[in-house]
Amino acid sequence: MPKMTFIQTDGTRNEVDAPLGLSVLEVAHKHGYDLEGACEGSLACSTCHVIVEPEWYDLLPDATEDEEDMLDLAFGLTKTSRLGCQIIVTEELDGLTVRLPGGSRNAQRG
Repeated sequence: MPKMTFIQTDGTRNEVDAPLGLSVLEVAHKHGYDLEGACEGSLACSTCHVIVEPEWYDLLPDATEDEEDMLDLAFGLTKTSRLGCQIIVTEELDGLTVRLPGGSRNAQRG
């Protein structure tokens, strides 16, 4: 089973099982991480914002225009920011490492 690593706000790194086909948001919830996902993965908020470690960022499919629009609302946006609901675990992403941001901003699309 693929693995992924979550880096918490205090720098603690935790490697977890990441079942194929789940989103990073679903993996976070499965392991009890505080990644909100207020819109439940419907791409209508930015509360599942994660910061992808640079060495993994280019391996991800490009963000859609809708994801980029939502990322504009994210707290602590970086060059490697993505929405966790839009990153699906594949074999190629075995070892994916993401950083949890220091907060979130719940600005949902109406």
